[in-house]
Amino acid sequence: MKVLVTGAAGFIGFHTAQRLIERGDEVVGFDMVNSYYDPSLKEKRLSLLEKSAATAQGSWRFIRADLTDKSAVKEAFATRFDRVIHLAAQAGVRHSLTHPDDYISSNIVAFLNILEACRNHSTPHLTYASTSSVYGANRKLPFSEHEGVDHPLQLYAATKRANELMAHAYSNLFRLPTTGLRFFTVYGPWGRPDMALFLFTKAILAGEPINVFNHGKHTRDFTYVDDIVEGVVRVSDQIAAPNPDWDAMDPDPATSDAPFRVFNIGNSAPVALMDYIRAVEDTLGMKATLNYQPLQAGDVPDTSADVSALIKAVGYKPATPVREGVRKFVEWYRDYYQV
Repeated sequence: MKVLVTGAAGFIGFHTAQRLIERGDEVVGFDMVNSYYDPSLKEKRLSLLEKSAATAQGSWRFIRADLTDKSAVKEAFATRFDRVIHLAAQAGVRHSLTHPDDYISSNIVAFLNILEACRNHSTPHLTYASTSSVYGANRKLPFSEHEGVDHPLQLYAATKRANELMAHAYSNLFRLPTTGLRFFTVYGPWGRPDMALFLFTKAILAGEPINVFNHGKHTRDFTYVDDIVEGVVRVSDQIAAPNPDWDAMDPDPATSDAPFRVFNIGNSAPVALMDYIRAVEDTLGMKATLNYQPLQAGDVPDTSADVSALIKAVGYKPATPVREGVRKFVEWYRDYYQV
């Protein structure tokens, strides 16, 4: 298939594009390669995608442009795509507290341009990244797609929830099949430097303290990146369709009488933050110096994914144990940074 992957220089986008290339798809990547974090890491990912295409059956082409640029998006869609996987976004809960404009442009305006392009070119299926952060003030665990998510705790979550609502509008008005994927704390090799595992590993190796928020009283549904990618690809392959049992008198937020759906993708095995830190310590063979901090604005204490809908739809459940995933990340980190 011909597949557009936005955010292809990013963490999940890179892994997704690589998987598609390796299975033989014609992949077009789209990314502005901004400086939210070290661009050299993004450039290295892109160079690996070029190498993958040279030895795999699939192909790779890259467009370096901003999704808020309508003309660039229009030019990209001169190719008719069988699938669009939209993973480009401004991520990060804490960054949204200080740089709100980034989230409106990258998460709202850019997504509108993708929706319009998919609509105008009759794209068979748009799959896009949402986030577990949309559950916000909800404390009913595990988080289910069939529950309401109307109380976001920060702008990042609000913009991703807006994406889901925008997608439903286009699915309803133009019968554009859309699937939103709520990712739960993704980690693994080539991860973002602003994420906990990266920060913990870097600080422990340098003999520096690590910040432990909420005094360590967090649990997270940590999900290994290969598991996320498997879910993304399986969902993208299966085109969203209307739910024949959808009831307007008792509406299910995760489905519709339009070709629209939303799935959680998580390991469905929450891990205490302190156990996560111990896994890093054990893998490194070093002890961390802990700097306990209060709960950060916009954070939630606990996350846990109900993935029963994902299993039913595509027959897949993420299952990589945290200690195995942490080991793979640390091996990558030490090799990449030669430490």
